[in-house]
Amino acid sequence: MLGRLLRNVRAGDRYLLCNDPSVREASESLLLASPAFAAGAPMPARYAAAKPGRNVSPPLTWSNVPARTAELLLVVEDPDAPLPRPSVHLVAMHIPPTLTDLAEGALARDAAPAGVHFARGTLGVLGYTGPRPPGGHGPHRYVFQLIALRTSLVVRSTSRRDLLVALEGNVLAWGRLEGTFER
Repeated sequence: MLGRLLRNVRAGDRYLLCNDPSVREASESLLLASPAFAAGAPMPARYAAAKPGRNVSPPLTWSNVPARTAELLLVVEDPDAPLPRPSVHLVAMHIPPTLTDLAEGALARDAAPAGVHFARGTLGVLGYTGPRPPGGHGPHRYVFQLIALRTSLVVRSTSRRDLLVALEGNVLAWGRLEGTFER
């Protein structure tokens, strides 16, 4: 019921991390994909939050990481959330540039590769939080954004503002993958 009432209320793409000038000015040359779903296609229910899903992060692969990358940052946002800003489902920092993929479930708080750190998302959770849009709100897009950084990310806090300050002048390249989910 509430989802239907808020059907036309959506945060929008404007505030997606990849649309901020500090990211946008770099090349969109990273190729990000998942063997679990095609770009722009529905994500399997197993990757959704518990009930209906299993809250398992999908497998991801990427290529075209610039040679001088110090680390990678992965952020997942829902620009269709009925909020003033996109809902943040994952912030994974300090991903080694030598990695070219993450296995299914690797973005759980207790399963991350060595050195990877998480910041809290909108729901206050460390690690991956799967899709769970309000029932009846229509399809939501989940935008996986991978960012190659010149230097290691140093942030005072994990607020959006501090993250954007740390990204300014530090982004070499980025890429995105969008999946959808609807309840």
